[in-house]
Amino acid sequence: MSDASSDTAEVPTVIDPATGRKTPVGGHGSGNITKLALGAVGVVFGDIGTSPLYAFRETFVGPHPLAIDELHVLGVVSLIFWSMTLVVSVQYVGILMRADNKGQGGSLALVALISGAIRKSRYGPLVVLLGVFATSLFYGDSMITPAVSVLSAVEGLTVVESRLSPLVLPIALVLLVALFMIQKSGTAKVGAVFAPVMVTYFTVLAVLGIYHLVQMPHVLVALNPWYAIQFFMTDKMLGFLALGSVVLAVTGAEALYSDMGHFGRGPLRLSWFGFVMPCLLINYFGQAAMILGLDDAAAAEAMENPFFHLAPESLRLPLVILATCATFIASQAVISGAFSITHQAMQLGFIPRLSTRHTSEHEVGQIYIPFVNWALMTGVIVLVLVFQNSSNLASAYGIAVTGAMLIDTCLMTVLLFVLWKWKPWQAIPVIVTFFVVDGAYFAANATKIKDGGWFPLMIGGIAFTLLTTWNKGRRLMRERMTEAALPLNVFAKSAHGSAARVPGTAIFMASTNAGVPSALLHNIKHNKVLHERVVVLTVEVQDVPYVEPAERYSMTDLGQGFYRMTLRYGFMEETDVPAALAHYEVCGGPFEMMKTSFFLSRQTLVPSAKPGMAIWREKLFAWMMRNAASAMEFFRLPTNRVVELGSQLEI
Repeated sequence: MSDASSDTAEVPTVIDPATGRKTPVGGHGSGNITKLALGAVGVVFGDIGTSPLYAFRETFVGPHPLAIDELHVLGVVSLIFWSMTLVVSVQYVGILMRADNKGQGGSLALVALISGAIRKSRYGPLVVLLGVFATSLFYGDSMITPAVSVLSAVEGLTVVESRLSPLVLPIALVLLVALFMIQKSGTAKVGAVFAPVMVTYFTVLAVLGIYHLVQMPHVLVALNPWYAIQFFMTDKMLGFLALGSVVLAVTGAEALYSDMGHFGRGPLRLSWFGFVMPCLLINYFGQAAMILGLDDAAAAEAMENPFFHLAPESLRLPLVILATCATFIASQAVISGAFSITHQAMQLGFIPRLSTRHTSEHEVGQIYIPFVNWALMTGVIVLVLVFQNSSNLASAYGIAVTGAMLIDTCLMTVLLFVLWKWKPWQAIPVIVTFFVVDGAYFAANATKIKDGGWFPLMIGGIAFTLLTTWNKGRRLMRERMTEAALPLNVFAKSAHGSAARVPGTAIFMASTNAGVPSALLHNIKHNKVLHERVVVLTVEVQDVPYVEPAERYSMTDLGQGFYRMTLRYGFMEETDVPAALAHYEVCGGPFEMMKTSFFLSRQTLVPSAKPGMAIWREKLFAWMMRNAASAMEFFRLPTNRVVELGSQLEI
């Protein structure tokens, strides 16, 4: 079967937004791959790594409790093993991680990768919408993950001392607020301790699991899928409903794919198969061994929080502290992921420009978006106050994750047939298998919508409406502006003799390569002057993560001191226009910022009855336009060299 990508371990690179030069993060030696694999343990696997705190427990004491006996314990741990094998190891690590968009992964990167091949087909818009909806669901997941992870860790205090129960909620809220408060100062310094803490945490998971497995190795028979099948044959409906909790063991699988660009395919596979997956499975089997080794009354008590009962009483408080640190790190990774995916969506035209700050001088990907940070914090606090404990939150968890998994399976179908061109006899068994598996997980979680699953769906629906409204509104706005656009070459010839020329350079930012920007028309209409060099500049964001230096710009000399220039960026790059201009001597000579003025068009949108969008969406788009960050900030233009000229536009 053909494949568009290789399986060789690749080392990611950072590309300077001004020069386009690549800077390797590490070499190809085994030492560097090991170092990257170690770093991935601290960043990528926090979400799935903290699942043992609640996944096994929720299957037995959640909305659809199971009898605590050998049939169900072995059946559940068998389901966890095969879920982790099929969903994480095969679907994400084995297949989807081979579908990289120049090293980058995630739903948006996958959509960008395949959209070019099917853009002209009738399924093209549907594929884009699926990717946008998967991205929208991620925002609901970004709120639930910190809440359920931190709460489940702090609840371990009640295992140490039951009288500490009233302090669980206040401690969790303080930790969560502190987590969001530190985002503005960046995580580079704190991130240095992430890997050691998470390596210690995963090692402790394995040690605790081995301790109980040695006492009851019989539970390892659950590696045989027959025990999962027997569970379903005995309790058909309960077996189906149990999938809604079992899937909690694989939450975070999509993070492996999304974070591929930071660490590379090889290091992620090494850390998953060589360390993380074995530690997780040993711990789950250890929890099962512990429960089966207790009498009925003790097993029922331990099942209220089996993870912390793995440790002797004297070590439970240190385990609570370690687990809390791990959930803190897992939450940090999800928040950083929300910043990253928002930045991608902005570059691809699905989210309005938002104020973005870079928190590191060395790492391009370390950014902070205040609006997203405070929105997530508000959502997390509301979740904790409304749901009160991790068991209630676990009911809300899962629907967003399984929805995104099902969408990824749909996108994988297009990938296998259109891009990789697998034969039907090769692709169909794979696709059917994952549609059955992911579809079953999604259907099981759909039964929990009334118990809290409505929350991530509501957040996803709101995000989807905003993203699609912004994207369509921008397209309509460009179409309306193009309708009345005057060709720039015609304008250049007619304007040359009708206005006085003054020294300096004027750069007029334009959203498209067609016509004359409204700011240029208004400038000559009201000021009746033209600079000696006039550049109409369009910034285009491509469907690739990074643009090669040779493809960064193109320029057309229109004569009479007029130029049309295009700068191209990838959706992972920073659109730093002055840095790019300083690197090139085009359009008649170098650009000196103190002799250059940037003219921006600011449209005031007037909703109308013209066909395009419903009036309420036009009003929503107009509101988003008013609250978007300025183009000056987004393109990093010097504040003292910018002039804005406004106009009204009907859409």
